[in-house]
Amino acid sequence: MKNDLYYSNGKLLISGEYLVLDGAISLAIPTKYGQSLIVEIIDDRKIIWNSFDEQNHVWFEREFELHADEMLKPVQHDNIAHKIVQILNTAKVLNPAFLKSTNGFKISTILTFPRNWGLGTSSTLINNIAQWAHVDAYMLLEKTFGGSGYDIACAQHNHPICYQLENGNPMVEKVEFNPSFKEHLYFVYLNKKQNSRDGISKYKENRGNIKASIIDINNITTHMVSCKSLEDFDSLILQHELMISNIIKQQPVKTILFHDFNGQIKSLGAWGGDFVMATSKTNPTAYFKAKGFEIVIPYIDMVLKNNP
Repeated sequence: MKNDLYYSNGKLLISGEYLVLDGAISLAIPTKYGQSLIVEIIDDRKIIWNSFDEQNHVWFEREFELHADEMLKPVQHDNIAHKIVQILNTAKVLNPAFLKSTNGFKISTILTFPRNWGLGTSSTLINNIAQWAHVDAYMLLEKTFGGSGYDIACAQHNHPICYQLENGNPMVEKVEFNPSFKEHLYFVYLNKKQNSRDGISKYKENRGNIKASIIDINNITTHMVSCKSLEDFDSLILQHELMISNIIKQQPVKTILFHDFNGQIKSLGAWGGDFVMATSKTNPTAYFKAKGFEIVIPYIDMVLKNNP
């Protein structure tokens, strides 16, 4: 019997972090990295789950019991198993026909990037399970992990997008973000994974009145998409960093870690971890490696595609 294969793209949020939750327009790009989910039907009435990392090593394996018309239960109890059960049971609520087969399933998830990179281990899983279960991925995200949903939009689109929540509804617009200066853009991993949910909680505690800030961020995002020069792009990054810094009461990453860097540095998504974007007229890899940041990826090696 033929196996079912699903795939979702990873994500990077270039602009609009935090404020995207409150209706700001954000620029987001799907990455060349992502996650697959393979579904194989088996005779035993259970789910055998294996998760593989980018080196094809199993990093998680569990079995789950399947009972007719009942919620799924893990055989062994741990946080990851409970989260998988939550996702599958939520999908079952959204589509009661899901998992009603008299058979069982062998599930394999396969990442093409290290889990600690923060490129969307959770969002790609949500989108893959949503495809398998024939449910709305945004709804599945909302009822499990939460968040704005821009990562789901990246999972589903093969082009740069502008993403916005209008009255809570996701609006996705493909955009032509193919900067002429892209050879001067780099993504640098900060050696630690950032928990987006923690960042969101802190933002909601401190945000105050942000209506004017949303308008300003919308303008910055619009100008980023159409920007023609590295100098103008640097100026937009600086404006964006200072604005978000003022809202969340945190110093920009350049101030904290890279004050002597000859270029601009932009946090991507929740501040404090994962990747940042650096702009530099010369290859900055040696600079970052000297400071202990070994992973520096050129823009063209990270971004899935440049034009809609």
